[in-house]
Amino acid sequence: MAPAGLTEVRAAPAVQCGRAAGVRRRREPERTVLHEVVRGHLQTFLAEARERSEGAGLPRFVEREFERYLDCGILAHGFARVRCGGCKHEFLVAFSCKNRGVCPSCSARRMHDTAAHLVDAVFPRVSVRQWVLSLPRWARWLLARDAPLASRALAIALRAIFAHYRRLERKGRCGAVTFIQRFGGSLNLNLHFHCAVPDGVFVRDETGVLFVPARPPTDEEVHKVLLRIARKLRGLLLPKQPEDPIDALDAGYAESVQSMQMTGLADPPRPRRCSAFIEGFSLHAGVHLHANDREGLEHLLAYGARGPISLERLSTLLDGRICYRLKRPLPDGRCELFFTPTEFLRKLSMLIPPPRRHLVRFHGLFAPNSGWRKQIVPACPTPVSPSAEHEPPGRPEPDRSPRAPGRIPWAELFRRVFRINVLQCERCGGEMKVLALVTEQAAIKKILEHLDLPSTGPPIAKARRPPEFDFVA
Repeated sequence: MAPAGLTEVRAAPAVQCGRAAGVRRRREPERTVLHEVVRGHLQTFLAEARERSEGAGLPRFVEREFERYLDCGILAHGFARVRCGGCKHEFLVAFSCKNRGVCPSCSARRMHDTAAHLVDAVFPRVSVRQWVLSLPRWARWLLARDAPLASRALAIALRAIFAHYRRLERKGRCGAVTFIQRFGGSLNLNLHFHCAVPDGVFVRDETGVLFVPARPPTDEEVHKVLLRIARKLRGLLLPKQPEDPIDALDAGYAESVQSMQMTGLADPPRPRRCSAFIEGFSLHAGVHLHANDREGLEHLLAYGARGPISLERLSTLLDGRICYRLKRPLPDGRCELFFTPTEFLRKLSMLIPPPRRHLVRFHGLFAPNSGWRKQIVPACPTPVSPSAEHEPPGRPEPDRSPRAPGRIPWAELFRRVFRINVLQCERCGGEMKVLALVTEQAAIKKILEHLDLPSTGPPIAKARRPPEFDFVA
């Protein structure tokens, strides 16, 4: 067996399906700018955080996010063996970290998986409108540090949006799927809500449940909805002064929220169709999708579920600083942001969501305990073949009782997103099957050394004095 064939599949859009795709290649996260920055400056960044907070440092979940990212996609930390049943050709797939904040690969996987699941098993074939609620800076900080408070704020916003639709039919029911995004385009902390709402109401009669579409909202109607939301949220949030002491994470949140204040981002946005702006609160409802535009719906949901950072826009300068290219210019004309490595890690650490807090929320008819849900959501798609049911990028879990699939199998997701059949042998065209999940260090080392592959992960630099940069030059 040639070492080149025993490598991980790389999810690249340019790769074509079938044997013409060439030899599969491993993703190689250790060669990316982000991985080099994290492993080279993580310990220095954590030491600075402990020094800044008099020894307390950042919460353990922040440190664990970075540590697990450094193990993601590295064969030395475990892998799956995939073999062709015909020609016995093999390749290895490294385990993933499945983090929600730092890792671009796992964020992209979760983004496509979430969007595909919502289109296939949640949203019926009706028109959908997106409502985006942004908040003033003082409210972003309060909601970022208090997840239950953010849930209450979201419930207030959705009640106002549902009330707008119920004017069409008072006995009608509404539903929404909301993405809680904690980041802005400038790597700043910007907690806001992307709500995908069926553009109408569901009513029940003798024949079953029917959907009654609504007309597009006017600017005045959007303004009234936002006025109601802003009044309720001010009443909820203004009396909420922090009772517990401000820790290092809260101080970092405040710094990240205010980081772009001097660039003009606090100015009111340009007027747009179906939008409103009131004292820092903004509401936009101009994105509408037809009932038959399922591909557009999947793209919209993927946008709501995306991760905070793009590897394609990240680079390093000759002096060691980090450059992040912006998708859109800032009001002051800047198209790039520059950070020292530790400043960049501090930016990323503030975007990591707290553990055990859902970033995708279901309300109304889509709520799990809704009595109408089974009559609204489409039937689950037919399961794929057993060979594709394995999940080699994740660590193995103990056997559990059968249940409805909550995640699309990794091979099926590759086929759906990139039109690549990763379980088709590149040599003979036969079916590839997961042979084993290798987790024991002794077995990992033996296999990798036999294939002349690195049996240890990239070295992680120790804490050191940060370099000095000449920002004038």
